[in-house]
Amino acid sequence: MNPSATPLPLLHTPHFERLGGAAAVERLVDAFYRQMDTRPDARGIRAMHEADLSQTKAVLRLYLCEWLGGPKDYSAQRGHPRLRMRHAAFPIGAAERDAWLACMQAALDETGTAPALRDELMQAFFKTADWMRNNGR
Repeated sequence: MNPSATPLPLLHTPHFERLGGAAAVERLVDAFYRQMDTRPDARGIRAMHEADLSQTKAVLRLYLCEWLGGPKDYSAQRGHPRLRMRHAAFPIGAAERDAWLACMQAALDETGTAPALRDELMQAFFKTADWMRNNGR
């Protein structure tokens, strides 16, 4: 086979781009916290947040943009994420993990995320959310 005729492999497209960029992340974060505000199973994790979610939403937007393969603004502004350290004050067990994941799943559905991308993201979110557990409950 002629090496010059070998097709180049497809480059990996970051989840950030597949989701739709910063505007899509903003819609996702808004939907996520809307779910957290309205789901009975999320009352416990909602209580861990301040009443005014403006700052929390801004930080999650920055984090998700970077985590999904977009601009590195979170690290530039806030340093290494240190997720476990930043959440150490909050008891996070299986119930909290599952409530967080349910809010994110519903937010991905609400924002019309393609099923294949939604499934990939939920697998990744599960790994991170499960790693965040600091309480045996």
